[in-house]
Amino acid sequence: MTSVIAHWIDGAGYAPEGGRTAPVYNPATGAVTAQVALADQAEIDAAIASAVRGFEAWSAFSIAKRQQVLFAFRELLNARKGELAALITAEHGKVLSDAMGEIARGQEVVELATGFPHLIKGAYSENASSGIDVYSLKQPLGVVGIISPFNFPAMVPMWFFPIALAAGNAVVLKPSEKDPSAALWMARLWQEAGLPDGAFTVLQGDKLAVDGLLESPDVQSISFVGSTPIAQYIYETASKHGKRVQALGGAKNHMLVLPDADLDLVADAAINAGYGAAGERCMAISVVLAVETVADALVDKIGERIATLKVGNGADAVEPDMGPLITGIHRDKVSSYVDIAEADGARVVVDGRGFAVDGAEDGFFFGPTLLDHVPTTSRAYTEEIFGPVLSVVRVSSYDEGVALINSGQFGNGTAIFTNDGGAARRFQNEVQVGMIGINVPIPVPVAYHSFGGWKQSLFGDAKAYGVHGFDFFTREKAITARWIDPAARADGASAGINLGFPQNH
Repeated sequence: MTSVIAHWIDGAGYAPEGGRTAPVYNPATGAVTAQVALADQAEIDAAIASAVRGFEAWSAFSIAKRQQVLFAFRELLNARKGELAALITAEHGKVLSDAMGEIARGQEVVELATGFPHLIKGAYSENASSGIDVYSLKQPLGVVGIISPFNFPAMVPMWFFPIALAAGNAVVLKPSEKDPSAALWMARLWQEAGLPDGAFTVLQGDKLAVDGLLESPDVQSISFVGSTPIAQYIYETASKHGKRVQALGGAKNHMLVLPDADLDLVADAAINAGYGAAGERCMAISVVLAVETVADALVDKIGERIATLKVGNGADAVEPDMGPLITGIHRDKVSSYVDIAEADGARVVVDGRGFAVDGAEDGFFFGPTLLDHVPTTSRAYTEEIFGPVLSVVRVSSYDEGVALINSGQFGNGTAIFTNDGGAARRFQNEVQVGMIGINVPIPVPVAYHSFGGWKQSLFGDAKAYGVHGFDFFTREKAITARWIDPAARADGASAGINLGFPQNH
């Protein structure tokens, strides 16, 4: 009998007997390794009520004490991140080194958050008007909800919760039901670091849990990463219920390759950005826009490198380059896009359909796939595939490439490969995308900048982490104060009655 992965409520695991559950798989073997609890309304209410109590306790901590807890979490995470990486590999399938890389990028935000006192302090203007001072305070929102995707079960939550907690909020994290254990591991680490019970709550579940967070009057904001249709639903529903929302959606990231680019560098970058984590990244490069004069040579170079890639169980002693996809259903969906591209006239240069790993035939594997001459009218081009499928689209010029990028519905990430600084400068100004790489294939900003796209890739005004994160998780009060001079009070002076609108002087 498989174990049940529980919620984390009031500082302890909680999974009522007889409740709804869903299977959790090891994607490399296809075996069910556990069941995850799916919250009903009673558990949703209990989780949010616990967070309300946790906020009362945590927000009363001094800035100095909050900072000490964040530093303690950072040190514990750094010492034990190997445990977390193993959990990620077992439930998501990415190779261990990639899981460690995910944690490292999340830890950057933890480290940013440890310096939070500077970023949440207010401002003071003395004598803004005669005898009047104006100053501002930044205060926490209260209980905040985080709804995270399956592809980064540690990093994406860490984009949000270190900053939310640093600012004094309480967090309710709803992880993906496909890989729920990382969230519980981090909850226990926060408890060990000294966070009061309730300030970090894990609510396992499906749409019922999501809607419970979106609709609860006790939840003040929602942070989300996932597909565009769900991001739009999250944004509309949470906004309707009066919440702040940052909802990061899908992507179709392009790499524009100009004739002067180093094609070996480009081919390496295309492999790394297209097939890392089996393509299950919102910042994956899924389309290579190759100027026609170098397209044949580039396709050959990418194909040569694909032939060297090893696919297998990410936990093996000899680590492969790429692991499986998250579920069999998702693998079949990715395969269907290759069928669509081929039917629409694309050439399948390297075919990952029907890929199997010896000894792991039940795993959810899909081989690295390379498509050439992909029509821009094909759904394989216009829709997010979220798998190890790299499409080559040939363009005649820089201008045609930029026009294609800008005509798409998404605006998450993009890259240009060139040795022409003038072309790169034009690109960064002309392309309508939120995150841009120049000879960098995966331009995920460092923690002190902010992550987020344009168009259908971001709903809401605030990006993730950086300054945007601290602004999102705090609200400002402006105070206008006048203290009567003791000498004037002794003289009995009075300003008199004036019904006009106050003016500064």
